[in-house]
Amino acid sequence: MAINPNCGEVISIDDAKKLVDAFKAKFPNEIQCSLVGIEKVNLILNQQGCEGIRIYYGYNQEEQKISPVLVGVDGNGEDIMAVLVDKLRPCPDECPTDSRLINK
Repeated sequence: MAINPNCGEVISIDDAKKLVDAFKAKFPNEIQCSLVGIEKVNLILNQQGCEGIRIYYGYNQEEQKISPVLVGVDGNGEDIMAVLVDKLRPCPDECPTDSRLINK
């Protein structure tokens, strides 16, 4: 399955807010967002043949929190297993102070 290197869609702040609010309503005790640094993103994207990033939704049983796992994807839609990234910075505890997506 070849991937579309342009997959994903740019959405409005209002649409993003609806999605984030719906998630918080359904999962009030889960993390609200996660931050990954540019260096880790570049480690994934700079792999030979990498054309995108796939996000797996993992669960850290010790911390009892959602824990996203990022992996590069090649042009055939297959995971590139050389660099996998976890341990993103979650909110809470490390939340933006002025985001319209998580603040009322």
